[in-house]
Amino acid sequence: MKKLLATGLSISFLLLSSCSLSNDDENNNNGNPNQPTSQNLSGNLTSNLTLSSGTEYLLNGALFVKEGATLTIEAGVTVKALAGGTDVYLLVEKGGKIIANGTSASPIIFTSSASNPAAGDWGGLILNGKAPLSRQNGTASNAATEINTSISFGGDVADDNSGVLNYVKLEYTGARIDDTAEHNGLTLNGVGTGTTITNIAIFNGDDDAIEFFGGTVNVINLLVVNAKDDMFDYTQGYTGTCTNLYGIRENGYTAVTSDPRGVEADGNLDGNSPSDINQSVFTINKLTIINKANGVVMSDAIKIRRGATANITNAYVELESGASYADFIDLEDSKGTANANTNITAIGNATNGLDITDNKNSIGATLTLSNGTSGGADATVFAWTGYSF
Repeated sequence: MKKLLATGLSISFLLLSSCSLSNDDENNNNGNPNQPTSQNLSGNLTSNLTLSSGTEYLLNGALFVKEGATLTIEAGVTVKALAGGTDVYLLVEKGGKIIANGTSASPIIFTSSASNPAAGDWGGLILNGKAPLSRQNGTASNAATEINTSISFGGDVADDNSGVLNYVKLEYTGARIDDTAEHNGLTLNGVGTGTTITNIAIFNGDDDAIEFFGGTVNVINLLVVNAKDDMFDYTQGYTGTCTNLYGIRENGYTAVTSDPRGVEADGNLDGNSPSDINQSVFTINKLTIINKANGVVMSDAIKIRRGATANITNAYVELESGASYADFIDLEDSKGTANANTNITAIGNATNGLDITDNKNSIGATLTLSNGTSGGADATVFAWTGYSF
């Protein structure tokens, strides 16, 4: 995976002072003392549960939405995760669902319970689906979840439905286990096209903001601010389309890996199976990557490698004074290059020294590059987040 420059988690256990319930039916556990409730959001959820609007809730451990169960989170709900690092996260398993359908006026917020929240306070949101993965010919489309290897994902259901995420904000996520397994802000494992993922904001994560491990799901309108590793990460045979992605690193940002990137894409898992079938072939329409961090080198603005095929249109990359990239676009890697069918159309803002000719493309992929000061994603659709661009 990635080489870490900094490790360690500061674990603090703080009680949420306000955790009221709006529906008595949600307070009981149907006679099962181990069943999660809205007052005890941890453990194995095997029956439907609703978190009602107008209330704050505490995620006080690892919560698993099991097959056949649905966790519904109403618009306006805030879920505060106990600042417990790798021990606190929400995982929707294959056959389970999350319905988190916020609105622009009443988004759903997942954040840290700490009085002084920080990146890595909790492990983020993980969706496991039944959609296809890259794999060796003749083997099953099945894989172990990186942060909990006893739970699997993947399958052959391209249109699998894991639920809805709409107008959802994730903050202070990304706890690490070790140098081969990390929590991201939002992890999509084999998630299918029946799943709706739109209007998402991921702030101050300690690893990748979002990572796709295979699957076919499409994502629309994604804002990433200050992810300490990659903004947008694709691997293990992802074949969907992402539309309107905006990633920014502010001045004062610090990386915690040796290779933070805007986009990082592998065809197979970490380049370890170059002969896999069904490797990543994905599309990004409208992409902005901005590095404002003075003195911080972003390894690459766009890195496509290890058998991946990327079709990226209307990309815009910008540097602020004092920030830099090792490469604007890099299509090479010691474990394998990008597929030659990769096609990237991008504008680079040369005002502060970005060099659009600083590319690695020995495979003859199609790069259409120009200098300019505009293009990329539409930032106006992220007004609901309150972020000032």
